[in-house]
Amino acid sequence: MSYFYREYHDGPDPLAPPYDVRSALDEMGDAILSGSTPLDALRDLLRRGLPGAPDRRGLDDLLRQVRRRRRELRENTRLDGTLERARALLDKAIGQERAELFPDPSDDARFRESALDALPSDTARAVQELADYDWRSAAARQTFEELRDLLRREVLDSQFRGMRDALANPDPAAMERVRQMMSDLNDMLDRDARGEHTQDDFDRFIQQYGDMFPENPRNLDELVDQLARRAAAAQRLLASLTPEQREELAGLINHTLEQAGLAEQMRRLGDALYARRPDLAWGAPERVSGEEPMDMGDAVTALQELADLGDLETALRQDYPGARLDDIDEAAIRRALGRSAVDDLEALRQVERELEAQGYLRRNRGKLELTPKAVRRLGETALRRVFASLDSGRRGDHDQRDAGTAGEPTGSTRSWRFGDEQPIDVVRTVVNGVRRGGGAPVSLSVDDFEVVETERRSAAAVCLLVDLSYSMALRGTWAAAKQTALALQALVASKFPQDAVQIIGFSNYARVLRPDELAGLEWDMVQGTNLHHALLIAGRHLDRHPDFEPVVLVVTDGEPTAHLMRNGVPRFEWPPSQETLTLTLAEVDKMTRRRATINVFMLAADDRLREFVDEVARRNGGRVFSASADRLGEYVVSDFLRARRTR
Repeated sequence: MSYFYREYHDGPDPLAPPYDVRSALDEMGDAILSGSTPLDALRDLLRRGLPGAPDRRGLDDLLRQVRRRRRELRENTRLDGTLERARALLDKAIGQERAELFPDPSDDARFRESALDALPSDTARAVQELADYDWRSAAARQTFEELRDLLRREVLDSQFRGMRDALANPDPAAMERVRQMMSDLNDMLDRDARGEHTQDDFDRFIQQYGDMFPENPRNLDELVDQLARRAAAAQRLLASLTPEQREELAGLINHTLEQAGLAEQMRRLGDALYARRPDLAWGAPERVSGEEPMDMGDAVTALQELADLGDLETALRQDYPGARLDDIDEAAIRRALGRSAVDDLEALRQVERELEAQGYLRRNRGKLELTPKAVRRLGETALRRVFASLDSGRRGDHDQRDAGTAGEPTGSTRSWRFGDEQPIDVVRTVVNGVRRGGGAPVSLSVDDFEVVETERRSAAAVCLLVDLSYSMALRGTWAAAKQTALALQALVASKFPQDAVQIIGFSNYARVLRPDELAGLEWDMVQGTNLHHALLIAGRHLDRHPDFEPVVLVVTDGEPTAHLMRNGVPRFEWPPSQETLTLTLAEVDKMTRRRATINVFMLAADDRLREFVDEVARRNGGRVFSASADRLGEYVVSDFLRARRTR
């Protein structure tokens, strides 16, 4: 037995490792952490192409190729080729007949010349009048038959792609088979409209006439789609000609179909196709500017391709509500750009599917959302960015990838007890199993397990208060605030899991933000900076953890302009009322009595804000940071780590 090996070309490499969607999520995270929605971030990723896959094209690359192909077709398509050839053959036949008649002095010759002189200038009407003419010249008769064969082939090819080749050498039997095919096709469409059609009917039809349908449809729906798109393109060809050309060509088509005995069957077919696919642009003209004339069948093929490319361009733009990659017709991509483009599209679809299948994205009532798993991943990304800008030599200021434990190891071990979360000492556990088994194959029992003994670390109750007011978006600081919140959430979850963190957003109201809604969070387009309400919620969080060290961090770009009234309704005033300032500072004093230090990170340099935060620092003893947006995460995380090290 012999084996031959060669390079694989039919599609993507079957041995290539699967694409890591986490890199795609990280790429999306750059946009999400900058303020984009998950849907916009996904669309941007698919447009640019996959990170780490330079051989794969994104939607923008495919779109550019589609537009280039449309431009080439428009610039190289001329629609009146069949009409021009028909005129040339008609003039040739008439010239040959005149040459035969000229030497003949008889009255019959002069009568025939008069009949030729009286022919209308319209090609279709002239051909119709010459249909029963008894040609004296054998060469003229042959030329006229060539003209009729041309029209028959081109008219049928404009409706059934590939028919031109089937009728290259026409004979009565071939035309009779075409008439029978159209009759059977119309009957099959009628049965389908009544609900009586079966796949067996279609299979028998294709077995008998499959050579007339080179696109190899698998069922009636595919056949109808192919025929309807071509019929619509033929209508667009007529609509794209000048009125005079349109009238001439339509006359030639009608006369040819009448002569071939196909007019009634073609009318039935056209009505059925239009009823099934009225969404196609049946009469929309196409603007083309080619120099070389094209035969009618080729021109229809070009217009059909232009229509497909137009639909493909709309799908590739993905700029309509509810757009998904599944909307892109794979067959249209293959026809327009080849197999490699299908592979590129499938790679993009795989990423979109895998992001949902692996639990990073979910659709909720048509809206794309990040899952908690994705938020954790983006928080780690934000934290890595923060640590990348910190001094890596400082103790504690490094990226801790593994999950933290509930305490520091003491160096001793003890027997495992139900409910223990300490790490298992594998060596001591296996040694216990060996000793108990006395040299037999090791089998572990519950009594063999030992855990690493730890001592409890101090825990902190962390409150991060983030301004959600519209001014944050106007100043361009909102994305930095969101990234900071994600980074702090990831830091506490990974490095200090015993801490209790709560992130509170505030605008006219304040509310607790869940970790899974942080990444997709948007600012509130309302008036008010209700720090009073935010401090109330933070105070309740601290009171629920009386034994924890309190940590309160405030990120804002403006002084308080709203407070919560006794009836639960916020009150906004600008400039800030004395009541708002008094109630907010009263909550600051309560934080001081809780031994909670409030550190404020200012994202603006307004005099009113500076006066307010200075008063907060004076009353509470906390610190004030004037942080730029690009270094906010570094400031907040560094301050949190400093506080944890101090304790």
